[in-house]
Amino acid sequence: MKNVNLPAAEKRADRYPLALFSLTAGAFAIGMTEFVIMGLLPNVATDLGVSIPQAGQLITGYALSVAIGAPILAVATHRIPQKKLLCLLMLLFIIGNGIAAVAPNYGVLMGARLFTALAHGTFFGVGSILAAGLVAPNRRAAAVSVMMAGLTVANIIGVPFGTFIGHHLGWRSSFGAVVVMGIVTLIGIIALIPDVRQEGGSSAIRQIRALIQPKLLVVLIAGALGCSSLFTVFTYIAPLLQDVTGIAEHNVTWVLVLFGIGVTIGNIVGGKLADWKLMPTLIIGFASLAAILALLALVDDIPAAAVITIFVWGIAAFVVLPGLQVRIMTLAKDAPALASTSNHSALNFGNAGGAFLGGLVITHAGLEVLPWTGALLSLLGSLLAIVVMVWDKKEDNGLKGGVRHKADAAS
Repeated sequence: MKNVNLPAAEKRADRYPLALFSLTAGAFAIGMTEFVIMGLLPNVATDLGVSIPQAGQLITGYALSVAIGAPILAVATHRIPQKKLLCLLMLLFIIGNGIAAVAPNYGVLMGARLFTALAHGTFFGVGSILAAGLVAPNRRAAAVSVMMAGLTVANIIGVPFGTFIGHHLGWRSSFGAVVVMGIVTLIGIIALIPDVRQEGGSSAIRQIRALIQPKLLVVLIAGALGCSSLFTVFTYIAPLLQDVTGIAEHNVTWVLVLFGIGVTIGNIVGGKLADWKLMPTLIIGFASLAAILALLALVDDIPAAAVITIFVWGIAAFVVLPGLQVRIMTLAKDAPALASTSNHSALNFGNAGGAFLGGLVITHAGLEVLPWTGALLSLLGSLLAIVVMVWDKKEDNGLKGGVRHKADAAS
């Protein structure tokens, strides 16, 4: 992957370029539009005359649109220069949220959510490529984590702020605030992101072939399992905290903010660790996540212990994401943007699958079993990461053996 030509002074400085933070702003806006509706479901349901479960489909529909639509859009737009593509995606994002803000009925709002979600996965896919190219090769995972920090900070600041606006000015104003963030991001991209020279793009067939290589699919499945373990529990964290831990309803928000702080820390730490030792970070990250969720299952009826464990869980949950993104981009050299986008597609399938699985577990076994289920899924992710690392070592040994064989033949 070639680095963007940065000014010499900026290359010498041990800091991230401003262009990277325009991508962070975009991630913040996307995170806000994805999650802010969770705190506004009763308002939306009442205003549009639908049930809360129907309003909840606005979240599920968004996730599935990301999962299905993002890879298709990535293939369709792979020949568009990356900066122009980012601008196009933010325009789609602004238009979609603008329609959501004035939607006259549920159907139009759902359509706006599905339309907006198309920008989500492709923005993160292309943005990850650009973020990694803005810094030295040994800082690629850290740069990706800085961009992804916008998504995590959105959970700490953006979502509570958007919910506050929605409760006081109406839920439509929350989408209006997201539109403003989208406009700010678009201006930042135009002003700060350099025009990147792209080599002749691969054909769509070649990109798909690069994506369906077995090792890459294993990494994608590992990521999906990690997200499933998160959302199996996190989707139902409020009833778990209230009914099992015994935390009052008005204090649940503060526990979620603490979780969000942990997520942000984990994202940054994970980027630095992945730049140091990528595959060990993934293996240990998944294993730690399994251990922490198992611990939560043991202490979830002790309020202080449960809250501390949830904070640590937030850290562990996002340690693996920067490494996953970089590993996927390096595996798919002919289609890094499509592979990176497909990573977010897999993660969103994991989100939806985890929420569905969590519902089944609650129905048939109870809330107390949720953390054990999440721990099992994380353990499976760790085992798949071990498989990939062993696979890498076998390939490396095979290459070394081939080189020695050629050298012996030449002598």
